[in-house]
Amino acid sequence: MDGIVYLEDDKTKKKYVQIDLEKYGDLWPDFLDIIIARNRKNDKKIPFKDVKNMILGGGL
Repeated sequence: MDGIVYLEDDKTKKKYVQIDLEKYGDLWPDFLDIIIARNRKNDKKIPFKDVKNMILGGGL
């Protein structure tokens, strides 16, 4: 794919990707959101009502 380069490790396994930000820079925030969401998927969950109370009560 033009503007996308896959880099391989010493065992020729695709390990990294280079993205031409001049060409695909508008997609970068979406990639970053996905990465962050996947990293946080096992984080402790807080019920919405507790978050709402923290915001409205000035606890944040």
